[in-house]
Amino acid sequence: MAPYDSDSSEAEEEDFTETNVLLGYASKDPGDDSISRLGGRPDWLDPETPPSAALAKCTICKDLMVLLLQLNAELPDRFPGHERRLYVFACQRKSCRRRNGSIRALRSLRVAPGSKATSTDSEKKPKEETPKPKEEPKPPSNLGETLFGAKTLGSASTANPFATSSSGSTLSSSNPFASTTNPFSAPKLDPESKSPAQLEAATNTDQEIKALPKTFAETLSLDNPQANIPQTPPEPWPPISSQPKPYPISYLSEAEYETLDLTPPPVPQATVKMDIDDSGSSGSGGGKEDKEVFESSMDAAFQRFADRLAQNPEQSIRYEFAGTPLLYSKTDAIGKALGAEGAGVSTTTGGGTKGIPRCPNCAAPRTFEVQLCPQAITELEADDLSLEGMDWGTIIVGVCERDCQQRGIQEGQVGYLEEWAGVQWEEIGSIAPGGGRR
Repeated sequence: MAPYDSDSSEAEEEDFTETNVLLGYASKDPGDDSISRLGGRPDWLDPETPPSAALAKCTICKDLMVLLLQLNAELPDRFPGHERRLYVFACQRKSCRRRNGSIRALRSLRVAPGSKATSTDSEKKPKEETPKPKEEPKPPSNLGETLFGAKTLGSASTANPFATSSSGSTLSSSNPFASTTNPFSAPKLDPESKSPAQLEAATNTDQEIKALPKTFAETLSLDNPQANIPQTPPEPWPPISSQPKPYPISYLSEAEYETLDLTPPPVPQATVKMDIDDSGSSGSGGGKEDKEVFESSMDAAFQRFADRLAQNPEQSIRYEFAGTPLLYSKTDAIGKALGAEGAGVSTTTGGGTKGIPRCPNCAAPRTFEVQLCPQAITELEADDLSLEGMDWGTIIVGVCERDCQQRGIQEGQVGYLEEWAGVQWEEIGSIAPGGGRR
């Protein structure tokens, strides 16, 4: 993709600042990569082993949902050997809107042989993992090509954070998974080679574990990588003819780091001042009370959200692993959980994003990774002329900060885990940010 054209002089460029947030723009041209996109049907890391269809069903009506976002989320610097993809699904039933479970997110992962899952490594070497964020205060310049497969705009680098990395092709060509050897299997020992004392000790240990309370014994089993973990049989996917019609495909083939005007736009006077005719009020102080009610109804977080998006209005997604999501509102449940004071989002002392529940698979903190913006709705519903479209303001996706693997999945195999999707619904009467690109 050609760099973004600009006639600005060097002096004018100094009026802008670049953030660590990577913006993804939709296009009908797939560019260098067709994985990262809006709409269409999901492409799984391994078509032969898709996730359970239950993970892509609305928890309210139990209908199969449609794909909103598919993102190539490989981060080789942070998670070497990890093939990652993110999927966001939404229910199309009007009766399910604005209800928990109508929008869900999945993370797909395949760990190359020899690359241990991050969750295991971080537990063994916490001192080595902790300082990493300090060593990488700014994401690499080629993050856009690594993720989206698109060339970054306004940058000399040709790497694109949303593009398929070369490591993925290497993995598929060399087929490191062809070996029938199980890397996790422990070497079998001949029972006859054990001394009587060792056999007696092992027998006593098994009896002690069986005598423990069930919950504690189960905990020991979960912490044992060699334990046989029962897996729920995956629910098969219905034939394509029985699946709901997908949204049209728009590829995230263009990406650039967010640039902001150092001089913020003036706040419209209507949102600050409002003349109230106190003479016509029925009671004393009525005009003042009305003014306070009006001002309190203006959500400062939404104004900040709208102003921020207005500087790059055609952005469909915002990406920054372990970054800070841009809140649509601070008065709804998601805003209150993430925002605390003001419109900012805080992080916990142990990492992760405050307000996002921990990973249920490994108990590690979850962190922000990507969010969908209102422009994505415009792209997804480009062929829909009805007035009954989607009505969310933003969808925030939080993932396991360790990029853990599904239990029972070995190296070289593909696992799927549901991640956290925080939906901030469009406020009634509000106007979604929009417009042309800067």
